[in-house]
Order: sequence, then structure tokens, then C-alpha cells
Amino acid sequence: MKVTIPAPNRRLGSFEWLGLVGLGGLLVGRYVPVARLIPFWGCVLREHTGWPCLGCGLTRVADRVAHFNIPGAWEANPLGTVFALLFAVAAVLTLLHFVFALPIPEVELEEREWRWVRIAFPLVLLVNYAYVVVRTRFPHLLS
Repeated sequence: MKVTIPAPNRRLGSFEWLGLVGLGGLLVGRYVPVARLIPFWGCVLREHTGWPCLGCGLTRVADRVAHFNIPGAWEANPLGTVFALLFAVAAVLTLLHFVFALPIPEVELEEREWRWVRIAFPLVLLVNYAYVVVRTRFPHLLS
């Protein structure tokens, strides 16, 4: 892994875009009741089959993280909560970057490290989905 710290700047790079997307998502989660405003909002797969999809709970995660209800967000979708919190950190760092020209470290992974990421991420996604399925279909197993 190679980490470089650039000179202070206010450039808009990929990390800053993630921060802006995170800020936008958290602001929507905080101030816009999406699930109540849009009548067809919901998981079509879950409504028709009773089984959750990979993204089930993400609207609740955004709403709960934006309202600082981290345990509630974790209950809805643990991996979604981790990513929502990472988006929140990226949003704060992006704001600091633009206001104070704070340099954002650039991380470059080597091929071997990318290989581990490509192996680990689907496994983590599978474990998260298994948790969401058990939580929604078989809640008695978690009691």
C-alpha cells in the first residue's frame, strides 16, 4: 500500500465526489422523509416474496445514521451502516478540504492487496445478506 499526502489544495477528486455524495445522501436522509413521500417506495422483491433484496434496509440506514441512531441503522443493515458512516466521514473530510485546503491522503493499493479486496468484499456482502435474511425471515433465531 502506498500513501501519499499531496500539497494543500482545493481540487475536486474522486474522494471529494464521494464526500459530496455522502453529504447529499445524509442531508436527504435527515430532512426528506423519502419513505413517506413516495407512495411506491419499498422493496418489490420483499413485498412479493417475503425475502429481502441485497439493498433492503438502506433507506432506513440513511435515515437512522442521519439522525444519529447508529444501533437502529445497524439493525436494518450492518454493511449499509458501515458505508453510511464512511460516507459521513468522507463528507466531513471533504468539507474540511474545501474550507481549509486540507490535503486528503491518496491511497494506492498494490495488485496483491486488490486481490484480497476482490475476495473479501463478496464474502462480507454475503455475510451481511445472510444477516438481513435471518433478521427479516427468521428473527426468532437472533433472540
